Amino acid sequence: MRCRSCRRPGVIDVRRHNAAFCGDCFVRHCQEQVRKAISQFDMIAAGDRVLIAVSGGKDSLALWDILLDLDYDVDGLYLGLGIGEYSDESGEYARAFARRRGVALVEIDLPDDLGFDIPTGARVARRAPCSACGLSKRHLFNKAALDGGYAVVATGHNLDDEAAVLFGNTLRWATDYLGRQLPVLPASEGFVRKVKPLVRLGEREMAAYCVLRGIDYIVEECPMAAGNKHLAYKEALNRIEEQSPGAKATFYFGFLERASQFFTPEADADKAALRPCDECGAPTPGKSSNEQTMCAFCKLVQRAAT
Repeated sequence: MRCRSCRRPGVIDVRRHNAAFCGDCFVRHCQEQVRKAISQFDMIAAGDRVLIAVSGGKDSLALWDILLDLDYDVDGLYLGLGIGEYSDESGEYARAFARRRGVALVEIDLPDDLGFDIPTGARVARRAPCSACGLSKRHLFNKAALDGGYAVVATGHNLDDEAAVLFGNTLRWATDYLGRQLPVLPASEGFVRKVKPLVRLGEREMAAYCVLRGIDYIVEECPMAAGNKHLAYKEALNRIEEQSPGAKATFYFGFLERASQFFTPEADADKAALRPCDECGAPTPGKSSNEQTMCAFCKLVQRAAT
C-alpha cells in the first residue's frame, strides 16, 4: 500500500478513509483531525489555558502531544486512583511524558489528598468501581481547572469511546445522558468548558500515533473495568466496523447532526435546577435525608471516611 499523501510506502491503513499513510503523513493526519475537531466544534479559543486529564494511556498522552505541537497552552492533570500497581505504573508514564516534553503535570492523589482509593470508595458507597471512578474524575478535574484558572478541560475520549457510550445510551434510551453527549460541554456557573478533541480519531489510530512518536504508555486495561458494559459495546461496534468501515463515525456524527438537539433541552433543564453543594460549592442536584444539599462526590468522601 502507498501513502495517500506522498506515495511513499504506507505503515498504516485507515479503512473508513479508504487511505494508507506513511509515518510522517500519518502524524500530520492525526494533528489535522484534532485541528478540525477543535475548529468544527469551537473547542478552544485563542488564549485559553487548557488542562488535559492524563491517565498514562495512549489516548490522553497522544492528545497532549498533539495539542502541544499545535501550540496550545496546555498542562496535564494526573489523578492517582489508588488502584495498586496499575495506578503506580500509569502515574510513571504520565510523569515520564511530562519530563520528556518539559511541561507541567498537576497531580492529585486520592489516598494521600482525600483519604480514600477507588476500590474502597466504590465498596462503601455501594457503587460500581467505574461509577465511583468517573464521579471522582469529573469532580476533581473540574475543581482543579477552576482552582488553577484554566478555561478548558480536555479529555482523551476518542471516536471508539464516544460511539460505544452513544450505543449504550441509545439502547437504554437514557435521554438525560444523550442530551449531554456532545464533543463540547460549554462553561456554566461552577463548570469550566469540557472538550473531546479526539472524536475524529479511533483507538487504533492513537496506538499507531504513540508508536510512531515514541510515546510509552500503559497498555493494560484498568483491572477494575472487568465486566464493564462499555467494553462489550466497543466489541459489538468493532464487529460492525469490520464489516462496514466508517460505521462508527456515521453513527456518532449522524447523531450529532440529526438527533442530539432533541435531547439537549432535558439536559439544559437539569443544569438549570442545580444548586451549590453545602460542602464544596460544586453545582449538584443532590440532597441528603436531612435536606442538606450535598453533591455525590462529597457523599462519597464522607462515606469513605467513616
